[in-house]
Order: sequence, then C-alpha cells, then structure tokens
Amino acid sequence: MRDFPVNPSYLLSAHRADQAPPDRGLELAFAGRSNVGKSSAINAICGRNALARISKTPGRTQALNFFDLDGRRRLVDMPGYGYAKVPLAMKRRWERSMEEYLQGRESLRGLILIMDVRHPLKPFDRQILHWAEAAAMPVHILLTKADKLSRNKAAAALAAVRRELKAIEVVAGIQLFSALNKAGVEEARERVLDWLEWDAAQAEA
Repeated sequence: MRDFPVNPSYLLSAHRADQAPPDRGLELAFAGRSNVGKSSAINAICGRNALARISKTPGRTQALNFFDLDGRRRLVDMPGYGYAKVPLAMKRRWERSMEEYLQGRESLRGLILIMDVRHPLKPFDRQILHWAEAAAMPVHILLTKADKLSRNKAAAALAAVRRELKAIEVVAGIQLFSALNKAGVEEARERVLDWLEWDAAQAEA
C-alpha cells in the first residue's frame, strides 16, 4: 500500500464559501451524511488516527474544514448532512455553503462522496451528485461500513448502486470501503493521490 506522502494539518474552518482559503492550488473534498463514517474514512485514507474528528454525536462537522498538505494542496471535510439534529435554518445554511463551494471552487479537483453501504443514495446524496454534475466535478463514491455485511451482500449492494447510478445517468467511480478492516483503503488513497497530482509533482521534483 502506498503511504500518504505528507502529514496533513488543520488549516481553518469556513462557515461560508467566502471564508475559504485563497482559491489556488489543488483541493479534494469529502462529503457524506452524518453517521456514515466520513471522519473514519478520511483518517484511514490519510493514515492518521485523529485528523478528522470522530464523534458519537452525528452532525458535529458544522463547517468546511480545510487541512493543509504541502502549502498548495488541501483536503476539505464538508458538513455532515441529513441526520444531524440541528435547526432547519442551520441545515439550509450548510446546503448553501456546500452548493456554492462545489460549483464555484476553481481549485477543487474531485469529490469523495461517502455513503453507508446499507443506506445508499438518500435524497441529499442525490442532490450532492446533481451539484457535482452541474460543476463537471469528478466523483468517487465510498460505500462505507462494508464490514457490517457479508461479502455476498456487500457485493450485491455495490451492484445495486451501480445500476441505480446508471439509471439516473450519473458517472462516478464507486467501491466498497471499511475503515475498520482497511478494505478498499488502498484503492481510495490511490484515487485521492491521483486527483491531487502527487505522482506528477514528485516526477517534476
């Protein structure tokens, strides 16, 4: 497995898209419903234990959280959506921030969309896919908590989501993932590093 090449560090949190860092360099965003294992997935991909905060209380990520990689590359942890027990006005503010960010951020190179393999393609997952499609944004889907299902049931769930994506004419990469047993971590990490052009940068160096 290729190691994550740097040690990410927290940069800042933005409650609105206009509070984000200067729009230059390369960014990769992670989005997903609350309680689908988004923080665990980010930590597993980066090979860190506590980069993204893991909480037993859904909805704790309430801003765009930016992590610096090397001064010109960043990871972005987007607000959890759909399940968090927060006021409706706050949810709508999160939605506006996510839409503005996904459709207006020039440095954004791709979106990792995280779904619980047992509960995929909920309405707001579809909304995120719509925003990404409108921005011509590449998307890679992680079906997390694959360890909760048998191998056959996980494979069937993956096939079902692929069929649904085809039916709604959405083009996206998709894979099974488990932060617990590390299944799919290498594949997801390779996608992240490719989108951040890490190989090209190393070659130039």
